[in-house]
Amino acid sequence: MTNAPLIDLRDTTKKYDDGPPALAGVTLSVASGECVAVLGHSGSGKSTLLNLIAGLDRPSSGSVTVDGTRVDRLGEAGSAKYRRASIGMIFQFFNLLDDLTVLDNVMVPARLAGMGKGEARRRAIELLGSLGIDRHVKAYPQRLSGGQRQRVAVARGLMNKPALLLADEPTGALDSNSAEDVRRLLLDLNSEGQTILLVTHDVRLAASTARRTIELVDGAVERDVINHGDGAGLAARTPPTRPAGAVG
Repeated sequence: MTNAPLIDLRDTTKKYDDGPPALAGVTLSVASGECVAVLGHSGSGKSTLLNLIAGLDRPSSGSVTVDGTRVDRLGEAGSAKYRRASIGMIFQFFNLLDDLTVLDNVMVPARLAGMGKGEARRRAIELLGSLGIDRHVKAYPQRLSGGQRQRVAVARGLMNKPALLLADEPTGALDSNSAEDVRRLLLDLNSEGQTILLVTHDVRLAASTARRTIELVDGAVERDVINHGDGAGLAARTPPTRPAGAVG
Protein backbone atom coordinates (compact mmCIF):
# COMPACT_ATOMS: atom_id res chain seq x y z
CA MET A 1 0.00 0.00 0.00
CA THR A 2 1.36 3.42 -0.94
CA ASN A 3 0.85 6.84 0.54
CA ALA A 4 1.68 8.57 -2.74
CA PRO A 5 -0.87 11.22 -3.79
CA LEU A 6 -3.20 10.41 -6.66
CA ILE A 7 -2.38 13.75 -8.32
CA ASP A 8 1.10 15.21 -7.91
CA LEU A 9 2.29 18.34 -9.73
CA ARG A 10 5.84 19.57 -9.10
CA ASP A 11 6.90 23.09 -10.14
CA THR A 12 4.66 22.79 -13.18
CA THR A 13 4.70 25.64 -15.70
CA LYS A 14 2.92 26.03 -19.02
CA LYS A 15 3.74 28.77 -21.53
CA TYR A 16 1.98 29.20 -24.86
CA ASP A 17 3.88 32.23 -26.18
CA ASP A 18 6.20 34.99 -24.99
CA GLY A 19 3.63 36.42 -22.57
CA PRO A 20 3.02 35.47 -18.92
CA PRO A 21 2.72 31.73 -18.26
CA ALA A 22 -0.75 30.20 -18.20
CA LEU A 23 0.45 28.10 -15.27
CA ALA A 24 3.36 29.37 -13.20
CA GLY A 25 5.39 26.91 -11.14
CA VAL A 26 2.44 25.12 -9.54
CA THR A 27 3.13 22.46 -6.93
CA LEU A 28 0.13 20.65 -5.48
CA SER A 29 -1.07 17.19 -4.57
CA VAL A 30 -4.45 15.50 -4.19
CA ALA A 31 -4.88 12.34 -2.15
CA SER A 32 -6.95 9.39 -3.25
CA GLY A 33 -10.54 9.84 -2.07
CA GLU A 34 -10.38 13.64 -1.85
CA CYS A 35 -12.84 16.00 -3.50
CA VAL A 36 -10.90 19.16 -4.35
CA ALA A 37 -12.29 22.27 -6.02
CA VAL A 38 -10.14 24.52 -8.19
CA LEU A 39 -11.43 28.10 -8.25
CA GLY A 40 -10.40 31.01 -10.41
CA HIS A 41 -11.62 33.65 -12.81
CA SER A 42 -11.25 33.37 -16.57
CA GLY A 43 -7.56 33.33 -17.43
CA SER A 44 -6.50 32.12 -13.98
CA GLY A 45 -5.09 28.82 -15.27
CA LYS A 46 -7.96 26.46 -14.39
CA SER A 47 -8.39 25.07 -17.90
CA THR A 48 -4.65 24.71 -18.38
CA LEU A 49 -4.37 22.78 -15.12
CA LEU A 50 -7.24 20.51 -16.15
CA ASN A 51 -5.73 19.86 -19.57
CA LEU A 52 -2.34 18.96 -18.10
CA ILE A 53 -3.87 16.53 -15.59
CA ALA A 54 -6.01 14.97 -18.33
CA GLY A 55 -3.01 14.52 -20.60
CA LEU A 56 -4.52 16.80 -23.24
CA ASP A 57 -1.49 19.10 -23.07
CA ARG A 58 2.08 18.93 -21.80
CA PRO A 59 3.80 21.32 -19.38
CA SER A 60 6.66 23.51 -20.52
CA SER A 61 8.53 22.44 -17.40
CA GLY A 62 7.92 20.49 -14.21
CA SER A 63 6.11 17.20 -13.79
CA VAL A 64 2.53 15.87 -13.73
CA THR A 65 1.94 12.49 -12.11
CA VAL A 66 -1.53 10.93 -11.84
CA ASP A 67 -2.24 7.50 -10.38
CA GLY A 68 1.44 6.61 -10.64
CA THR A 69 1.76 7.68 -14.30
CA ARG A 70 4.09 10.47 -15.42
CA VAL A 71 1.51 12.08 -17.66
CA ASP A 72 3.94 14.72 -18.94
CA ARG A 73 6.09 11.98 -20.52
CA LEU A 74 3.31 10.28 -22.48
CA GLY A 75 3.02 10.39 -26.25
CA GLU A 76 -0.27 10.75 -28.08
CA ALA A 77 -1.17 7.06 -27.95
CA GLY A 78 -0.07 6.76 -24.34
CA SER A 79 -2.13 9.80 -23.35
CA ALA A 80 -5.25 8.34 -24.97
CA LYS A 81 -4.74 5.02 -23.17
CA TYR A 82 -4.16 6.84 -19.87
CA ARG A 83 -7.40 8.81 -20.23
CA ARG A 84 -9.38 5.66 -20.99
CA ALA A 85 -7.92 3.80 -18.01
CA SER A 86 -7.57 6.45 -15.31
CA ILE A 87 -9.69 9.52 -16.08
CA GLY A 88 -13.42 10.19 -16.22
CA MET A 89 -14.53 13.61 -17.44
CA ILE A 90 -17.76 15.57 -17.20
CA PHE A 91 -18.26 18.94 -18.82
CA GLN A 92 -20.44 22.02 -18.59
CA PHE A 93 -22.22 21.25 -21.87
CA PHE A 94 -22.38 17.44 -21.43
CA ASN A 95 -20.64 16.56 -24.76
CA LEU A 96 -23.10 13.74 -25.45
CA LEU A 97 -23.60 12.39 -28.97
CA ASP A 98 -27.09 13.33 -30.11
CA ASP A 99 -27.35 10.50 -32.64
CA LEU A 100 -26.71 7.84 -29.98
CA THR A 101 -29.14 6.69 -27.30
CA VAL A 102 -28.41 7.29 -23.63
CA LEU A 103 -27.24 3.69 -23.26
CA ASP A 104 -24.94 3.88 -26.28
CA ASN A 105 -23.46 7.20 -25.09
CA VAL A 106 -22.55 5.68 -21.75
CA MET A 107 -21.05 2.61 -23.41
CA VAL A 108 -18.67 4.58 -25.65
CA PRO A 109 -15.63 4.73 -23.27
CA ALA A 110 -15.84 1.01 -22.51
CA ARG A 111 -16.09 0.06 -26.16
CA LEU A 112 -13.09 2.26 -26.97
CA ALA A 113 -11.19 0.49 -24.20
CA GLY A 114 -11.97 -2.90 -25.73
CA MET A 115 -14.69 -4.10 -23.37
CA GLY A 116 -17.12 -6.61 -24.89
CA LYS A 117 -20.54 -5.29 -25.89
CA GLY A 118 -22.45 -7.45 -23.40
CA GLU A 119 -20.22 -6.53 -20.48
CA ALA A 120 -20.32 -2.85 -21.45
CA ARG A 121 -24.11 -2.93 -21.68
CA ARG A 122 -24.43 -4.51 -18.21
CA ARG A 123 -22.04 -1.97 -16.71
CA ALA A 124 -23.84 0.97 -18.36
CA ILE A 125 -27.30 -0.17 -17.22
CA GLU A 126 -25.96 -0.66 -13.69
CA LEU A 127 -24.54 2.86 -13.63
CA LEU A 128 -27.66 4.44 -15.09
CA GLY A 129 -29.73 2.62 -12.48
CA SER A 130 -27.53 3.81 -9.63
CA LEU A 131 -27.91 7.38 -10.93
CA GLY A 132 -31.68 7.07 -11.18
CA ILE A 133 -31.90 7.46 -14.95
CA ASP A 134 -32.16 3.89 -16.25
CA ARG A 135 -35.71 4.46 -17.50
CA HIS A 136 -34.20 6.66 -20.23
CA VAL A 137 -31.78 4.09 -21.69
CA LYS A 138 -33.48 4.16 -25.12
CA ALA A 139 -33.97 7.94 -25.21
CA TYR A 140 -31.80 10.38 -27.14
CA PRO A 141 -30.00 13.15 -25.23
CA GLN A 142 -31.94 16.03 -26.78
CA ARG A 143 -35.15 14.64 -25.25
CA LEU A 144 -33.75 14.92 -21.71
CA SER A 145 -33.52 17.82 -19.28
CA GLY A 146 -30.14 19.40 -18.51
CA GLY A 147 -29.94 17.63 -15.18
CA GLN A 148 -30.74 14.28 -16.78
CA ARG A 149 -28.12 14.81 -19.47
CA GLN A 150 -25.52 15.61 -16.85
CA ARG A 151 -26.35 12.36 -15.05
CA VAL A 152 -25.83 10.52 -18.32
CA ALA A 153 -22.49 12.31 -18.68
CA VAL A 154 -21.51 11.27 -15.15
CA ALA A 155 -22.39 7.65 -15.93
CA ARG A 156 -20.23 7.85 -19.06
CA GLY A 157 -17.38 9.35 -17.03
CA LEU A 158 -17.56 6.49 -14.51
CA MET A 159 -17.86 3.73 -17.12
CA ASN A 160 -14.24 2.55 -16.95
CA LYS A 161 -14.00 2.89 -13.14
CA PRO A 162 -11.54 5.80 -13.31
CA ALA A 163 -9.19 6.62 -10.47
CA LEU A 164 -9.98 10.31 -11.00
CA LEU A 165 -13.16 12.12 -12.05
CA LEU A 166 -12.56 15.56 -13.56
CA ALA A 167 -15.62 17.82 -13.40
CA ASP A 168 -15.28 20.98 -15.50
CA GLU A 169 -18.01 23.49 -14.54
CA PRO A 170 -20.51 20.60 -14.19
CA THR A 171 -23.40 22.83 -13.07
CA GLY A 172 -22.65 25.85 -15.26
CA ALA A 173 -25.38 25.10 -17.83
CA LEU A 174 -28.03 23.93 -15.36
CA ASP A 175 -30.96 25.57 -13.59
CA SER A 176 -30.72 25.82 -9.81
CA ASN A 177 -32.68 22.63 -9.08
CA SER A 178 -30.69 20.52 -11.54
CA ALA A 179 -27.45 22.06 -10.28
CA GLU A 180 -28.33 21.02 -6.74
CA ASP A 181 -29.06 17.47 -7.94
CA VAL A 182 -25.63 17.27 -9.57
CA ARG A 183 -23.95 18.75 -6.49
CA ARG A 184 -25.53 16.05 -4.32
CA LEU A 185 -24.51 13.41 -6.83
CA LEU A 186 -20.88 14.53 -6.62
CA LEU A 187 -21.08 14.42 -2.83
CA ASP A 188 -22.48 10.88 -2.96
CA LEU A 189 -19.77 9.72 -5.37
CA ASN A 190 -17.04 11.19 -3.18
CA SER A 191 -18.53 9.60 -0.05
CA GLU A 192 -18.19 6.25 -1.85
CA GLY A 193 -14.48 6.89 -2.38
CA GLN A 194 -14.35 8.50 -5.82
CA THR A 195 -11.57 11.07 -6.14
CA ILE A 196 -12.94 14.24 -7.76
CA LEU A 197 -11.26 17.38 -9.07
CA LEU A 198 -13.97 20.01 -9.50
CA VAL A 199 -13.05 23.01 -11.66
CA THR A 200 -15.42 25.93 -11.20
CA HIS A 201 -15.76 29.69 -10.78
CA ASP A 202 -18.65 29.17 -8.32
CA VAL A 203 -17.42 29.78 -4.76
CA ARG A 204 -20.58 28.36 -3.19
CA LEU A 205 -20.41 25.16 -5.24
CA ALA A 206 -16.77 24.70 -4.27
CA ALA A 207 -17.40 25.30 -0.57
CA SER A 208 -20.47 23.06 -0.35
CA THR A 209 -19.13 20.17 -2.44
CA ALA A 210 -15.38 19.90 -1.93
CA ARG A 211 -13.45 19.28 1.26
CA ARG A 212 -10.67 21.52 0.02
CA THR A 213 -10.44 24.54 -2.28
CA ILE A 214 -7.46 25.65 -4.33
CA GLU A 215 -7.64 29.15 -5.80
CA LEU A 216 -5.59 30.05 -8.86
CA VAL A 217 -4.67 33.64 -9.71
CA ASP A 218 -2.59 34.42 -12.80
CA GLY A 219 -1.52 30.80 -13.08
CA ALA A 220 -0.28 30.48 -9.49
CA VAL A 221 -1.77 28.96 -6.34
CA GLU A 222 -3.07 31.90 -4.32
CA ARG A 223 -4.54 29.81 -1.51
CA ASP A 224 -5.19 26.18 -0.57
CA VAL A 225 -7.73 25.78 2.24
CA ILE A 226 -9.89 23.19 3.96
CA ASN A 227 -13.64 23.81 3.66
CA HIS A 228 -16.04 23.29 6.52
CA GLY A 229 -19.30 23.56 4.64
CA ASP A 230 -20.35 27.20 5.00
CA GLY A 231 -18.11 28.84 2.43
CA ALA A 232 -15.20 29.68 4.70
CA GLY A 233 -11.85 27.94 4.84
CA LEU A 234 -10.64 26.60 8.19
CA ALA A 235 -6.90 26.85 7.90
CA ALA A 236 -4.48 27.10 5.03
CA ARG A 237 -2.97 23.78 4.04
CA THR A 238 -0.13 25.72 2.47
CA PRO A 239 0.77 29.39 2.85
CA PRO A 240 -0.22 31.54 -0.13
CA THR A 241 2.83 31.63 -2.39
CA ARG A 242 3.78 33.00 -5.73
CA PRO A 243 6.68 31.71 -7.78
CA ALA A 244 9.29 34.23 -8.76
CA GLY A 245 8.26 36.16 -11.83
CA ALA A 246 4.55 35.32 -11.58
CA VAL A 247 2.21 38.00 -12.88
CA GLY A 248 -0.42 39.63 -10.67
